[in-house]
Amino acid sequence: MTSDLDDLQGLGFVLYRSTARAGLDGSAMQDILRTARHRNQSLGLTGCLHHEDGLFFQWLEGPADGLRKVVASLMDDDRHCDFEILDQGALDHRRFQDWRMRFSDRDRASLMDWFARSDSSTVHRGDYAGGVVAFMMGLDL
Repeated sequence: MTSDLDDLQGLGFVLYRSTARAGLDGSAMQDILRTARHRNQSLGLTGCLHHEDGLFFQWLEGPADGLRKVVASLMDDDRHCDFEILDQGALDHRRFQDWRMRFSDRDRASLMDWFARSDSSTVHRGDYAGGVVAFMMGLDL
């Protein structure tokens, strides 16, 4: 965890990417969602999880203390590895206000295809992170 999240007060967000454990099946994914939705509700967090081609992309938002707890838990979760925070910081308002944990996967929409069609460059980390959250916000679920 970096100092940005450690120093955060009030409403904030974290966007991360990780690699799913080999052999993660639909039952395990449902367990992840069930656990995340319950945990997020208890901590006042909302967000979106996208799973595609063995990668997880997740946007979490809410109170700073809740974000720190969840990120610490995620970093110790053996259902994924290569955990990398793409962006984090303070928020003025929630982007996924009504979603304890919105979920999408390649069957619903492809982040990789969205990037391939996009005119924006993904060279800079901020552009890449911004693209991921723009994709998540545009999901029609």
